[in-house]
Amino acid sequence: MKHIKLLFIIPFITIFACAQKNKSTVIAEVSTVVNYKTEVVVPDLRIPWGFVFLPEGGFLITEKSGDLLLVKNGIKTNIKGLPEIKVIGQGGLLDIELHPDYSKNGWIYITYVTSDGEGKGGNTALIRAKLNGNQLTEVEHLYKASPNSKAGQHFGSRIEFDNKGFLYFSVGDRGDRDENPQDITRDCGKIYRLHADGSIPIDNPFINTPNARTAIFSYGHRNPQGMMKHPETGKIWIHEHGPKGGDEINIIEKGKNFGWPIISYGVNYSGTSFAEDTALPGMEQPLFYWVPSIAPSGMAFITSDKYSDWKGNLLVGSLKFGYLERLVLKNDKVVKRDKLLEGMGRVRNVRQGPDGYIYVAIENLGIVKIIPNK
Repeated sequence: MKHIKLLFIIPFITIFACAQKNKSTVIAEVSTVVNYKTEVVVPDLRIPWGFVFLPEGGFLITEKSGDLLLVKNGIKTNIKGLPEIKVIGQGGLLDIELHPDYSKNGWIYITYVTSDGEGKGGNTALIRAKLNGNQLTEVEHLYKASPNSKAGQHFGSRIEFDNKGFLYFSVGDRGDRDENPQDITRDCGKIYRLHADGSIPIDNPFINTPNARTAIFSYGHRNPQGMMKHPETGKIWIHEHGPKGGDEINIIEKGKNFGWPIISYGVNYSGTSFAEDTALPGMEQPLFYWVPSIAPSGMAFITSDKYSDWKGNLLVGSLKFGYLERLVLKNDKVVKRDKLLEGMGRVRNVRQGPDGYIYVAIENLGIVKIIPNK
């Protein structure tokens, strides 16, 4: 195992904004104390998009390139039986999640990009399957966003279950911000809610709306690559990529419109403006937004007693700047930000393990365990 010990003070200035009643508050943090070491527990991964911990020990890890890996006792095994994965731009083999009763029913949920269905290119799909040795079995196709697109961006996609057993997953706007996010008769730019077997809940918000995609739970999203159930409230939190500026954290609510691209705190990558407003009636404000963008990926709440000073904090990976961000929350407001693992690489995902430790998926490195110094 590779060990890296860190014990130092990192001075830096960060500017961020909390959206409150359609106004923004700018706060500066000056420095943070970092006191931990890291251990690379799964080395030699390229783009580890998603990972889960198996009750019997070990990891299941998705590589964006299309490989599903079982890693146990230091041995990597390629799992067979995946559907054909279309690797295009930001898309490929994406997230993975276990059913809350996995120990009893064995269901594993996976999002990926497929070229199946209408049109050329591909789009995000959701399946579930069971693991038998090194083979996926009983593969069931639960949802496929359509139509396909040859665009290489904004596939989403994260998976989460709430306390009632509903399954949520995200699909990005696929780069078509003018058509998809605000139109509930179209897929993409949405958060979806299903029963665990893929059926549509009868209380979904648009179940009786003519021509609507009835799996939609909320809309007006850009590219959500973080999703987590709040450990106390049970609400589903997400974060999503903005353009240049305007990455957001949102708490998902039934039938709500989160505004993309009509309102935004970001601008075009060229620096030009595309949205006249940052707030409008009938559109939700973010709990928090980043300017400049950090390109967030992965999301976890810390509930473990192993990190006494961090308990209750939110962790978010930064693809753009290559660090793990720790956000201190007070009454669902971000009051402080710290940088962790800076310089180790692009952080793709983060999870708290069953042992209480934090595990971080870093591109071109592997899965890294954060161990607090005593």
